[in-house]
Amino acid sequence: MGRPRTPLLDRERITTTALQLVDEQGDFSVPQIAKRLGVQTGSVYHHVDGRDGIVELLRERVAAAIDPGTLDATPWDAAVEAWARSYRAAFAAHPKAIPLLMTSPVRAPRVLEQYERAVTLLLDAGFAPGDVMPLIIALENLVLGSALDLAAPETMWVLTETTPTPRLAEALAAAGEGRTNRAFEVGLAGFLAHARSTLAAGG
Repeated sequence: MGRPRTPLLDRERITTTALQLVDEQGDFSVPQIAKRLGVQTGSVYHHVDGRDGIVELLRERVAAAIDPGTLDATPWDAAVEAWARSYRAAFAAHPKAIPLLMTSPVRAPRVLEQYERAVTLLLDAGFAPGDVMPLIIALENLVLGSALDLAAPETMWVLTETTPTPRLAEALAAAGEGRTNRAFEVGLAGFLAHARSTLAAGG
C-alpha cells in the first residue's frame, strides 16, 4: 500500500483531538488521542514532548483566540480592559480546559510572548516592577473565574424550605438575568480602579 496523501498524524491533529477530549470530559490521555486518531500510542510521542507538550499545544491553541492587538490600544487601561475581554472570550469557549492549563507551568513560546507584551505595557505605563505580576495574576483570576462562570448552570443556588434564606432569595430575584456578565463588569471595574490608584501612588 502507498502512503496516504494526508498524514494520519501531526501536531495540529493531535492538538485538535486533545482539545475535543478536554471539551468533552475535562482531560485527555495520550492513549485516548491515539485511539481517536486510529494510530498506535507510541506514534503520538514521535510528534510531541509527552503529555506536558500536548498541554502546551492546548494552551497555544486556546490562547491564539486572544486578540493580540488589544495590547496596542492606548491609554494603558484601555489596552488592559480590551485584553481582559478578549482573554475571557477565548477561554470561555473551552472552560473545561481552564483547570488543566492553570495548574501547569506556562512554557508555550507564543503565550510567553503575550505575557511579555502585557508586562511591557504596564512597565511602560509607569508601574513599579514589583506591582506588575500581582496585577496580571489578579486580572487572570478575574478573567478565568468569569470564563468558568459563563459555563456554569444559570441556577447556582438551589433554595430549600429546610434552610430558610429569605434575603438570599430576595437578592437572587433582584439580580435577574445576565448575572455573570454583570459580575464580570463589577470585578473588572474594581480591578482597573485599583490599578489606576496603584499607579497614581507610585507603587
